[in-house]
Amino acid sequence: MNTSSAEFLASKAESTAIPTKTGPEMIGAEMLVHALHAEGVEFVWGYPGGAVLFIYDEIYKQDKFEHILVRHEQAAVHAADGYARATGKVGVALVTSGPGVTNAVTGIATAYTDSIPMVIITGNVPTYAIGEDAFQEADTVGITRPIVKHNFLVKDINDLALTLKKAFHIAQTGRPGPVLVDIPKDISAAKGQFIYPEELTMRSYNPVLRGHSGQIRKAVSLLLEAERPFIYTGGGVILSDAAPELKAFADALGYPVTNTLMGLGGFPGTSPQFVGMLGMHGTYEANMAMQHSDVLIAIGARFDDRVIGNTQHFASHPRKIIHIDIDPSVIAKRVKVDVPIVGNLKEVLVEMTSQIKAAGPLKNGAHLAKWWDQINEWRKKDCLKYDRDSQIVKPQYVVEKLWELTGGDAFICSDVGQHQMWAAQFYKFDKPRRWINSGGLGTMGVGLPYAMGIKKAFPDQDVFTITGEGSIQMCIQELSTCKQYNTPVKIVSLNNRYLGMVRQWQELTYNRRYSSSYMDSLPDFVKLAEAFGHVGMRIETKADVEPALKEAIRLKDRTVFMDFQTDPEENVWPMVQAGKGITEMLLGSEDL
Repeated sequence: MNTSSAEFLASKAESTAIPTKTGPEMIGAEMLVHALHAEGVEFVWGYPGGAVLFIYDEIYKQDKFEHILVRHEQAAVHAADGYARATGKVGVALVTSGPGVTNAVTGIATAYTDSIPMVIITGNVPTYAIGEDAFQEADTVGITRPIVKHNFLVKDINDLALTLKKAFHIAQTGRPGPVLVDIPKDISAAKGQFIYPEELTMRSYNPVLRGHSGQIRKAVSLLLEAERPFIYTGGGVILSDAAPELKAFADALGYPVTNTLMGLGGFPGTSPQFVGMLGMHGTYEANMAMQHSDVLIAIGARFDDRVIGNTQHFASHPRKIIHIDIDPSVIAKRVKVDVPIVGNLKEVLVEMTSQIKAAGPLKNGAHLAKWWDQINEWRKKDCLKYDRDSQIVKPQYVVEKLWELTGGDAFICSDVGQHQMWAAQFYKFDKPRRWINSGGLGTMGVGLPYAMGIKKAFPDQDVFTITGEGSIQMCIQELSTCKQYNTPVKIVSLNNRYLGMVRQWQELTYNRRYSSSYMDSLPDFVKLAEAFGHVGMRIETKADVEPALKEAIRLKDRTVFMDFQTDPEENVWPMVQAGKGITEMLLGSEDL
């Protein structure tokens, strides 16, 4: 790149305005490279193909951001997604047309369900060939429309720069989400003037940021009068960087707090006020407090099925509900809400905390003390207990040791299954953006690409992927990417020789008919890791767990694959079975 893209930035532009300024002439692919630089993009994960070769040629010529060649397009999107989750910045992925796009669909859907800010650049056949069943043609806009916040098909070179600016703006404002820009090959080769606005306003897109003051006053009044209050928080706290504001709000009240799976780290997991994760595999005390509260405030959460279970059961206990979210479509979608507040969580929580402090000492102290006594009685259930004396490797023990040895300060990614739940239950997250997993879509295979994306962003931090022998095989080819780009991540495989969560459901619901859940032809993961140029370890006894983890942490510059041979019959408890209410928990095999 010979000329800084900063020289090409226009001062301001309306999205509907016709540009009046002039800019340098360049081809579309070069415009894309300049736009990515202008947006501060550090990394692009991608895989080349015919429809994006003009773009790759321009990437080759520049040195403003790094391109990481993955081994599968799904991993490109997952890696960009993991980067976005950990940094709060927009993740960028680049794939070609046809199979490149369809391979990326799972990654896009994963980011969409968890509201992750991303821009996905896709190539397409030339504009004159669209709709003609050309080689490697797919209806990218049609295929991805249900799984993106917005998508664009660029048909005019003069629209490209502004479209890219819109994409980044939409992706990271309001409720975040992935935005796709489909660029036909002839557009990437066509010449035009590059005029890139510094700022953007869109008449049709103006997210509400400030909560309604009257609704906030109502909410504060309810909270101050509550006898059994409960603070229920979700991934929105993480996405809006509102963890400090949540902590100040909770401290001002002294009320119990729970996180959803996606909200872990939004409130310190070691705080006495934290009652654990709630939901299908949440703690007994969190689920009981959720159900028996008289004033419930939901902050950046959506009352999904894995959190509240059967909606009729949940509604059977009367309570007042306050619901705060930046997305109005989420509020009252699944439960009746008494005080809806649409707005940015940071701003709303600051205003609520200010009003709470202005009200003076709490007047519900006696009721609150009694409520905490009840919660502490529920805590005595010790719902996360397991056989700590077993010499068979227990997965919970591995996660607990990992937490101890890292001081709770590592980035922890997970795939999806039993190992994900054990990680959520036994690793105490005190900081936001340290717990990276697929919540809404529940995508197996995300763990290793997530770790790659995070390690590029934080090369001096320890990044662990907690996975299973089933999940890791879905994107295991990315061990090659780790080697090429020197991203020394640590893989903790809790290998129970089953698709563990499937097996657990089959045990409990399908009379132990283990249909296609047994993994009876597993590779030697140690040799496989070594074949990719990494370190492999096989851990078969409890005594070897801690030394293996310590050695992996010590090997700062190597990717380490730890294959822990865990108890194949260990289940995740507590568990709320499908169709049951949130308090109808199985706490162990004794409840069967």
